[in-house]
Amino acid sequence: MLPAATRRDSSEPLCIGIPWRTTEEQRQGERKKLDYYFASVRNAGAEAVDVTLDQEAAALSAQLDDLDGFILPGSPADVDPDRYHAAKHQKTAEIDANREQTDGQILKHSFKTGKPVLAICFGCQFLNVYQQGTLIQDLKSEQPESLPHGDTDLPPRAKKGDLQHPATFEPGSLIAQLNGGTSGTINSSHHQSIDRPGEKLLVTALGTDGIIEGVELQSADDWVVGVQWHPERMPDDAFARRLFAEFVSAARKLRLQTAGQR
Repeated sequence: MLPAATRRDSSEPLCIGIPWRTTEEQRQGERKKLDYYFASVRNAGAEAVDVTLDQEAAALSAQLDDLDGFILPGSPADVDPDRYHAAKHQKTAEIDANREQTDGQILKHSFKTGKPVLAICFGCQFLNVYQQGTLIQDLKSEQPESLPHGDTDLPPRAKKGDLQHPATFEPGSLIAQLNGGTSGTINSSHHQSIDRPGEKLLVTALGTDGIIEGVELQSADDWVVGVQWHPERMPDDAFARRLFAEFVSAARKLRLQTAGQR
């Protein structure tokens, strides 16, 4: 669909909205992991802006109008299983209703305006559920044959941190183009993953164990990419840098297109 007009002048810097990972981190001002996303956006040539999770609907709507694109970041919370009509697994983490409400409003706005979305880890899972898909609530217990995908799969006393593992990318997909081929290495830090893909979501990345690691919205009018891994924590990786650069490029293209329609 055609992009909506923005309140910001086309000569101003591109601004990318990034919601806080959780309500509690917002209240505590805990930015360590959030700032990885900010740094990646700045390195790609745009500015990043906090989207607070507990603001009134009118204020949120006004803020979204002023932004050029959105990153839905990871989170220690899990998506509420009620959203995909499933009973809560005992390993499902705490739900953050404010975060889910905010992500939902961002996606609604984005699909209406054509603004690009890069959904990462929790963001990718929420995107899938928003599109009527479902999730595996705990890989270790529900898919015990899968590769380790995060700290929850590591043995006691193992070094903590992201795990790297091989992945394959759908030929012809944007992800494969940015990677420069159909195989590569990604980093993981998750205990849930996509089960049934949501409507119009094409699976574009898989772990070698078959776990879904990436999706793209099948739409000629929308730039919406979901990745289960953490490119923001791979600042020296060329593939990760190209992913953020392509996202910012899509936001810039939309800004110019919007300005030309005035």
